[in-house]
Amino acid sequence: MVKKDIILSIDAMGGDGAPKTVIDGVAEAKSRYPHVKYLIFGDKKKISPIIATHEGLLAYCEIIHSEDEVGYEETLSRAVRRGKKTSIWMGSEAVKNGDTQGFVSAGNTGVFMAMSKLNLRTLPNIERPALCSLFPNQNGETVMLDLGANSHCNVRNLVEFSIMGMCFSKIISGINKPLVGLLNVGSEEMKGTEKIKEASSILKNSDLDINFYGFVEGDDIALGTVDVVVTDGFTGNVSLKTAEGTAKLYTSFLKSAFESSLLSRLGYLFIKPSLNKVITKTDPRKYNGALFIGLNGIVVKSHGGTDAFGFANAIGVAVDLVDRNLNKSIAEELDRLYENSDKHIFTNGIQ
Repeated sequence: MVKKDIILSIDAMGGDGAPKTVIDGVAEAKSRYPHVKYLIFGDKKKISPIIATHEGLLAYCEIIHSEDEVGYEETLSRAVRRGKKTSIWMGSEAVKNGDTQGFVSAGNTGVFMAMSKLNLRTLPNIERPALCSLFPNQNGETVMLDLGANSHCNVRNLVEFSIMGMCFSKIISGINKPLVGLLNVGSEEMKGTEKIKEASSILKNSDLDINFYGFVEGDDIALGTVDVVVTDGFTGNVSLKTAEGTAKLYTSFLKSAFESSLLSRLGYLFIKPSLNKVITKTDPRKYNGALFIGLNGIVVKSHGGTDAFGFANAIGVAVDLVDRNLNKSIAEELDRLYENSDKHIFTNGIQ
């Protein structure tokens, strides 16, 4: 199948190594996705010399100068007040105007989310967008949401997140009928809050074409018990940061162990090929690129501390979701859900 041309917005000024890391990432993505071109938003004087170091990249890019940029420590209210001059605002506005089909930034998460929501609004029937990404597990990958966009969620949010996560998994992981679970303090039906119990009841009893497993616990994320794990943004963000911290802890333990003696160093030489396979499989750069799912446009957040390889992977997430029309799939599933709205599918979760 011939892929249609795509144009993406790129915030060149967001991230620890911006703009160099961002432009280097675009250059790497160019070879992977030759049907994609880019509108690069940021300081033209800083961006142009970096693009010039990559042969042929200029033919794929157009630089749109922005007068301002958003720092990581900047308050949301101040950033929004002067937003229209920033690369983040201009990038999401280009999606709104139809100039681009998606937007990737490694900038300030809160500001990125707020400006994208102001410009794009949510899809029809979506109350709140969520932050959605992938975790490695024993079987492959687990889709998880929300990872920090909504600290408090009601029943409606959890049900909508389940539908959106299912659609995301179909596209990114290629699973025909992803298995969906709600993260809870236990797998038994009597455990958890009333909100999570009601969300479970709706997912079990509605006419949705959803493969619902039931409740899962924290260890099920890495086990790969389900393909999609759904929770509120507070719990999801804690889970994400705990997993990242644990990975760093074990990496430091391994490094210390192999450096502890001459015999350990020799042993490392023998197991290095196998160890490299594990490191490659769990490399966080491979999973870089969290989608603000539920917005009326494809908006992908890259980790601020990633390198060019990681940023290219975030671009890849945006490309896949645009290519496969994620938002159309979500809208169709939600239409089916809300055909039952006159039956009061949500009894107490909307308020």
